[in-house]
Amino acid sequence: MKKPESERVLERRQRNGIAFRGGSYSLLLTVIVLAILIVVNIFVSVLPASLTKFDISAAKLYSITSNTKVVVNALEQDVTIYWIVQSGQEDEVIENLLDKYDSLSEHIEVVKKNPDVFPTFAQQYTDEMVQNNSLVVECGERNRFISYADIYIQEADLYSYAYNTSFDGEGAITSAIDYVVSEELPKVYVLEGHGEAELPASFREQIEKENMELQSFSLLTSEGIPEDAACVLIYAPESDISEEERNLLADYMAEGGKLLVVAGPLENGALENLYGLLEDYGVEVQEGIVVEADRDYFAFQTPYVLIPDMADGEITDSLIEEHYYPIMPIASGLTVKEETGNGTVTELLTTSDYAFSKVSGYGLSTYEREEGDMDGPFALAVSIENDKEGKLVWFASSGFLEDMYNAYSSGANGDLGMNALSSLIGESEAMAIRSKSLNYNYLTISASTSSFLKVMMIGIFPLLYLGFGIGVVLNRRRLQSEAV
Repeated sequence: MKKPESERVLERRQRNGIAFRGGSYSLLLTVIVLAILIVVNIFVSVLPASLTKFDISAAKLYSITSNTKVVVNALEQDVTIYWIVQSGQEDEVIENLLDKYDSLSEHIEVVKKNPDVFPTFAQQYTDEMVQNNSLVVECGERNRFISYADIYIQEADLYSYAYNTSFDGEGAITSAIDYVVSEELPKVYVLEGHGEAELPASFREQIEKENMELQSFSLLTSEGIPEDAACVLIYAPESDISEEERNLLADYMAEGGKLLVVAGPLENGALENLYGLLEDYGVEVQEGIVVEADRDYFAFQTPYVLIPDMADGEITDSLIEEHYYPIMPIASGLTVKEETGNGTVTELLTTSDYAFSKVSGYGLSTYEREEGDMDGPFALAVSIENDKEGKLVWFASSGFLEDMYNAYSSGANGDLGMNALSSLIGESEAMAIRSKSLNYNYLTISASTSSFLKVMMIGIFPLLYLGFGIGVVLNRRRLQSEAV
């Protein structure tokens, strides 16, 4: 029996009403969800980049180190970073890095300067040709120009005859900020007059990058050590200092002065007066050249090119954390004999227990231990601090900072020397910020492995998925047939 027309119309109206209410409810819910999403997006957009962007790159291109945070968090003056770039030509990595700096401190402001709009802006800061994505860091009357070539550094690889590219944006910007807010830069006085070697180019560049001024001086012509010396550096002397010079340096340290000594064994003669600075604190320099008998402690199959253990400490921690290893070639052995009460001695670098010192020195004819050779273990670098806050860091290898050995150690030698110098002058935030390599590490596989992977990816896996799908369809049809 058919329902009356009026009932069918009523049912239709009820269904339409239910559908309308359901649709209205869905629309309202959609509007609410969209509103929430818009609010969340607006909220997230105003959050600092450090909370919204995460660095998953292998080289950590989008991260900044604790050294930078120390410098930036200590700012009391306003710093402006001018980003000289044409519209649409912004480098993504530099942009992300500048966002990090901007979000770290209210004293930092990043301002874009389009050279098409401000064609003469950069001329007041530099005479160089200005590339896109170059920077100017300014605070008051002090400023520093950072070229794009100083951010993306290209260096020739002597082994592959190619160029290695690294990103040094953080190091360049943090150095510039430290420079423009510093009224006076620490002065490092380099002793001369004893056949000292020239400071290696890479180490000199690191010192200048960390805003330290280098000045040469001689104790033979000076009345004493300059009062404005933050540190005295003695680098690879070929002859000994005089007793008078030794006394001046000892008094300087006793009164709170800072000394960094890089001195290894000499081919002829000895540095008896210079070694006296160590003897005051119970450290003795052994005759000869240290040779390692443990294969894990030397490099290039050369037992006098040493890879020492590093003790935990301010100078070495950054290298230990990043798994870098310094290389100490042709080194003297240091022995800490006893506490003298004059200060505290810390062994920074040490050999294995199987090391020994070849007393024949540069005249050694075998790496085997001979009669008269001195048993280890030895320290290869020590740090000494006295009651007056005087400090001495001694590296017992004259050549460890040379560019060749620094390259062999992937920059660890230069970082170690720089960390020592920074700790002496009291600027721990200046400890080396390493540039980040942009070179790709490729996975190399054999032809047979490549063929196997192709067969698996193109043939086996698709067939397995197809077979699985057919099995699912047949199983469903069987279940449907059984249900009927």
